[in-house]
Amino acid sequence: MLSRLLKEHQAKQNERKELQEKRRREAITAATCLTEALVDHLNVGVAQAYMNQRKLDHEVKTLQVQAAQFAKQTGQWIGMVENFNQALKEIGDVENWARSIELDMRTIATALDFLQGRNQTGSRPGPGSGALPSHVRMTSPSLVLSRVMSLDQPQLPPADRLAPAMWLPLLLGVLLWATLWLLRDQQSLPVSDAFVFITGCDSGFGRLLALRLDQRGFQVLASCLTPSGAEDLQQVASSRLHTTLLDVTDPQSVQRAAKWVETHVGETGLFGLVNNAGVAGAIGPTPWLTQDDFHQVLNVNTLGPIRVTLALLPLLQQARGRVVNISSVLGRLAANGGGYCVSKFGLEAFSDSLRRDMAPFGVQVSIVEPGFFRTPATNLESLENALQACWARLPPATQALYGDDFLAKYLKVQQRVMNLICDPDLTKVSRCLEHALTARHPRTRYSPGWDAKLLWLPASYLPASLVDAVLTRVLPKPAQAAY
Repeated sequence: MLSRLLKEHQAKQNERKELQEKRRREAITAATCLTEALVDHLNVGVAQAYMNQRKLDHEVKTLQVQAAQFAKQTGQWIGMVENFNQALKEIGDVENWARSIELDMRTIATALDFLQGRNQTGSRPGPGSGALPSHVRMTSPSLVLSRVMSLDQPQLPPADRLAPAMWLPLLLGVLLWATLWLLRDQQSLPVSDAFVFITGCDSGFGRLLALRLDQRGFQVLASCLTPSGAEDLQQVASSRLHTTLLDVTDPQSVQRAAKWVETHVGETGLFGLVNNAGVAGAIGPTPWLTQDDFHQVLNVNTLGPIRVTLALLPLLQQARGRVVNISSVLGRLAANGGGYCVSKFGLEAFSDSLRRDMAPFGVQVSIVEPGFFRTPATNLESLENALQACWARLPPATQALYGDDFLAKYLKVQQRVMNLICDPDLTKVSRCLEHALTARHPRTRYSPGWDAKLLWLPASYLPASLVDAVLTRVLPKPAQAAY
C-alpha cells in the first residue's frame, strides 16, 4: 500500500515537472518570437527611415538645382528687360526726329501761305501787318527758300539718325522672336501619370531619368541589362516604377520587352520612349580596329534603338507619344576613330527621318546630343583597356609604323582631354530629356554641356580642313608618318 502511494506520488511529481518544462519551453519560444518580431519591425522602421532620408536628400538637391535654374532664368529676363528699355530709348530718338520733321513742314506750310497772300495783295508787308509768325521770322529767307525748293525732293532723315532708324525694326523683330520662342519653349503639358519606357537604366543618364520621372508621377517602365541593375533601381524607386531585363542587341529580347510594355499600358498607349542604352566600344585609330569592333558598337547604339522603336511604334502612335533618342555631339563631328561616332551619325539620320515620317500621326521625335559627361561610357580605365587590347593584337609591322611610345602619348592626350571636359553633373542631360517629354512644344535637338555648345557644335560648322588640322596637331604623330 505504501509503495503504491509512493509510486503515485512520484508519477504526479514527474507529470508536474514535465508540465513545468513544457510551459518553460513555450514561454521561451514566445519570447523568442516576440524578440524577432520586434527586431524585424525595428529593421523595417530603420530601413524606411533611411529610404525617407535618401529621398529627402534627393528632393533637397532637386530643389537646389531648380532654385539655381530659376535664378539663371531671372537673370535672363532682367537682361531682356534691359534690352527692351534700350529699344524704347531708341524709339524715343525716332520720335524726336519725327517731331523735328513735323515742325519743319509746318514752317514751310506757313511760309507758302504768307507768300501766296503777298502775291494776291501785291503789297509789301509792313512792320505791323501781315507779319510772319514768330517761329517763321526766326528762320532765314535763304533757309525758307531752300526748304520750299526741296518740297518735291524725298525727305531723308539726318545721317546720324539713319543707322538707328534702320536697325531698330530688326532689333525689335529679333527681340520679339526671342521672347515668343522663350514663352513657347516654357509651355509644358499638364502633370500626368503617362507611361514612359526607358532603355539602359542600369546607370548613368537612364537611371537618373527614371528616378526623376518617377518622382514627377510618371509610370516609368525601366529596362536594364543586368538583374542587379534592375534590383538596385527598384529598391530606391516608388511602386509606380517597374523594371524588366532587355538586351537591345537580341531581337527576341526586344519582342518580349515590347509585349511586357503592352501589358502595362493597355489601351492607353505609350507616351514616351527614351532610347538611352549605348556603349563606347574601342575608340582609337581606325587601322587598329576590326569589323567586329564596329559591329559591336553599331549593334547597340544604332540598330538597338531602331529595333526598340519599330517594336513600340504602334503603342506610341496609339498615344500620339514621343521618341527621344540620346545621341552625342560626336554624331555631329567625328573627332576620333572607332564605331562610336559612326553609330551616332547613324542614329541622327534615323531620328531625322523618323521625325518627318511620324509627324503626320502626331508622334514627335527629339534628339539629345550631350557633350562629355562622367558616365560608365566615358570611364578612362575601360577606354584605356580597350585601346591597349587593340594595340596588343596589332602585327609588329603595324606597331613599328606608329612607334613604341605612340600608345603612351595617345593615352596621355585622351586622359588630359577627358579630365578637362568631362562634366560630372548628369542633371544637365536629364533636364533636357524631361523637357523633351513634358514640353508642349519639344525641341528637335538638345545639346547639354558647355563643351557641346562652345566647342563641338561650332567646330562642326567649320571647314573640314581646319578641323583636321587642329585634331592632327592635338593627337600624337606616328613615328613613320609620310607627312
